Amino acid sequence: MTEIRTIEAPQLHDTMYTAQLENGLTLFYLPRENLSKTFAVFATNFGSVDSCFTVDGVRHHTTAGIAHFLEHKMFEEEDGNALQKFTRTGAQPNAFTSHTMTAYHFTCTDRFEENLNTLLRFVSTPYFTDENVEKEKGIIGQEIGMLDDTPGWQAYVGILQGLYANHTVRVSIAGSVQSISVIDPATLYLCHKAFYSPSNMVLTVCGTCDFEQVIRTAERILPKESTRIASREYGEETRFAAQDEMVREMAVSQPLFMAGWKDLPVGADESMLHRRVAGELAAQCLCGESSPLYARLYAAGLINRTLSADYFLFPEGACMLIDGESRDPQAVRAAIQEEIGRIAREGVEETLFERVKRATYGSIVRRSDDPSEAGRLQTEAFFSGGTLFDYARLCREMTSDEIVRLLGRYTDPRVSSIAVIRPQGK
Repeated sequence: MTEIRTIEAPQLHDTMYTAQLENGLTLFYLPRENLSKTFAVFATNFGSVDSCFTVDGVRHHTTAGIAHFLEHKMFEEEDGNALQKFTRTGAQPNAFTSHTMTAYHFTCTDRFEENLNTLLRFVSTPYFTDENVEKEKGIIGQEIGMLDDTPGWQAYVGILQGLYANHTVRVSIAGSVQSISVIDPATLYLCHKAFYSPSNMVLTVCGTCDFEQVIRTAERILPKESTRIASREYGEETRFAAQDEMVREMAVSQPLFMAGWKDLPVGADESMLHRRVAGELAAQCLCGESSPLYARLYAAGLINRTLSADYFLFPEGACMLIDGESRDPQAVRAAIQEEIGRIAREGVEETLFERVKRATYGSIVRRSDDPSEAGRLQTEAFFSGGTLFDYARLCREMTSDEIVRLLGRYTDPRVSSIAVIRPQGK
């Protein structure tokens, strides 16, 4: 019997169980027995940035959007469609592809074992034909068209292209109509073999289940051994942003923007989770809703309540992103740059820092209470080298000096860029 380990989080009054199968798959179980719904997510460490890789000694440069396209096609089975099987049990299935991972999940109130069987089978057993791949190109092409017409998404793609000259993060997750036109079954099978290997995946269940039975089910359905995981390339980058400004006109009533500050990649002696938490706290201290800068910008009429700040971490790269609406995006960018310099010189006010820490800690606790949120957090944490509980611990242990050091890397304006979506004809 596979050994089950217990992970305790006394400060959160929470417990998690984990096991690793002989094929390399890691499993987690977060009990939430007082809730009626159970959530399961089966994810692979394969996202849109992983388009260039070497497997079995052969280098492949696949087309943009391949990970997202593969996600869509995985639901297709030789005997039907996995979505229909979930529907018959009353489960709510879905999937998503990000820059860094692809995840398949479902929520159900009963028939959990049946739904888990369906999830593990279709994700581990690809079925592609020329006909069903060609059909999907039209469907995804429509999705790409909607993204092309979404101002917020265009600002997001624009800032990543402004910050990065070569890294694959600069390419839209779904790719383009042109890039997906060359996808064929052979390429999809190649990517599945390269990245959908048990040792490159994680299964997380949050709710009520028999964890020993989950383990037995995974052992029965999934491959007995892992294939060799592909080595990846992302493109070499300089320290500075690729472009200072990206501007596009779209059907918006007032300008919206996304400003970014290019950070250093996580070093070999640094924890990805530690950086992620430090970056999030730094973003909120800089211009979160409780920050002095937010209050000044709002009082001056330069921003509205849509302003948000986030930290984005990915393989061989990281950046801080701040977005919102403004009549003068460049003035907002200049004010943020000035505040970065002030914090680097004077530090972060301790009262503000403690307030931000408490708010972030509370958000982690609230998300942990929701099965789907907890499952997603645990999946992200695992691919970053830790667990859900580490988010809260690192948040408690973080010091303001670490925030100042992180923001100090942004004092040179050349590491920043801005993407602006302005009204047409203005």
